[in-house]
Amino acid sequence: MLDPLTIPEETRAAIIQAYDLSGYRDSGCLDDLAAFAAELCGTPVALISLVEEETQQFLAAIGFDEARTPRDTSFCAHAMVAGDPVMVIPDASTDPRFLDFPLVSGPPHIRFYAGARLVSREGVPLGAICVISPEPRPEGLTHFQYCGLEILATAVMGRLQDRRAQLEYERTVEASEARVADSEQRFRTLADTMPQMVWSTLPDGFHDYYNARWYDFTGMPNGSTDGEGWSGMFHHDDQDRAWARWRQSLTTGEPYQIEYRLRHRDGTYRWVLGRALPIRDAEGRIIRWFGTCTDIHEQKLALEEREIVSQELSHRIKNIFAVISGLIAFAARSHPDFSAIARDLRDRITALGRAHDFVRPHSAQSRPKARQDSLHGLLGDLFEPYRDGEAGLRIHVAGDDVPVDDRSATPLALLFHELATNAAKYGALSAINGHVRLSSHCRGEMVTLCWQERDGPPLEATPAHAGFGSQLVELSAVRQLGGTVRRDWQREGLVVTIDVPLAAFSRPPGTGPCR
Repeated sequence: MLDPLTIPEETRAAIIQAYDLSGYRDSGCLDDLAAFAAELCGTPVALISLVEEETQQFLAAIGFDEARTPRDTSFCAHAMVAGDPVMVIPDASTDPRFLDFPLVSGPPHIRFYAGARLVSREGVPLGAICVISPEPRPEGLTHFQYCGLEILATAVMGRLQDRRAQLEYERTVEASEARVADSEQRFRTLADTMPQMVWSTLPDGFHDYYNARWYDFTGMPNGSTDGEGWSGMFHHDDQDRAWARWRQSLTTGEPYQIEYRLRHRDGTYRWVLGRALPIRDAEGRIIRWFGTCTDIHEQKLALEEREIVSQELSHRIKNIFAVISGLIAFAARSHPDFSAIARDLRDRITALGRAHDFVRPHSAQSRPKARQDSLHGLLGDLFEPYRDGEAGLRIHVAGDDVPVDDRSATPLALLFHELATNAAKYGALSAINGHVRLSSHCRGEMVTLCWQERDGPPLEATPAHAGFGSQLVELSAVRQLGGTVRRDWQREGLVVTIDVPLAAFSRPPGTGPCR
């Protein structure tokens, strides 16, 4: 226990307030302990007092009618600051501290008093449980009665502490609920100001909240789309797909994202982007899902229109390639001595057309099976004419794949068309068992492409001069892609090593990762 003489009254008042004991006497919660104290000590009066700044109130009283008395005439005010746990006054009429008290000199003529102090969990004395008799008792209390009064004081504080703990819990809950309510109100206010539709679900996917924007968009009455009612807002063709994706997210906890058509209040269907993320507790369990629906109808229509325009342009460009090839063929028929050059030129134009159609197909039917941003896919399409029946391609592509776009597709097509054409005329592909291995390796910001011919005619010497095809390779790799070219004329076959900056393969510069 703290030194009671040094405890400020405001500290005691704050602790007393924490017990909120107003009207406690009427509940009778401590009457049994007071009655037992009177029975234990054989006195007609027993009290449980709470000593406040100016008065003492009685939380339980046996044989005493007053609800409170002044503190300056309180025995318990002395008992709670006494040196011993129990203060015993054998005869108050002979004790100079108490002989002038009205309750000693007048009714009920207190003579004997014994009080055990009540101490809070902080060590602050609050009052006492006491027994009183109008008869003096020179012998005081027996050891059994003394110990029993101490135990009763502990029992009183146990009950008061239970009440305090309950009050603190209720206040904590109330404060928590208030914070939650305030947070909920803030969230709803924020959600209602957002341009997106906002919704939330329970962990099992039951929809229990939509913001004002949702009801404004759909025109539905509040609460009418709770639970599974929201699925009826989807376009019929999108319902199964949306439900399957949503169930997958609920099962796996993966983020939810999908585009679907949602019924507008005017009866039309508009494209929206639906997204949702799970909220997890400290143990990782999903406690709620929060999602949004963003109206993307205009953007969707604009993309579709742009795709139509892009396909039309691609179709016209492909026609231009065909016209040019036709003009070359017409010129070759008129000038037979030009036929060999014309054939090479037409092959190059065809390679350009294949590269263009790979990255910019003019229709859904012409869309390649491989990914349109894939270097391996582009090369596989370009080398398709070199397939040898059931044996498959004679040019094998391996290594790291790299994203490509229409900017790099043209020079890449020219470069490898020339290498493949030369290999078919003079190199590995001119022999029955000859083959080529093309590998790609991504190292930081550079990509190395290695063309390696094997099992073709042995090379006896390095060519004395570079032909037009070699010049095209240089033009494509160095000038258009910003790379370097190295040739190694090995006896087993030509090896060409091309180093190209990663940024040259696709837009935006430097952001395309190797896969």
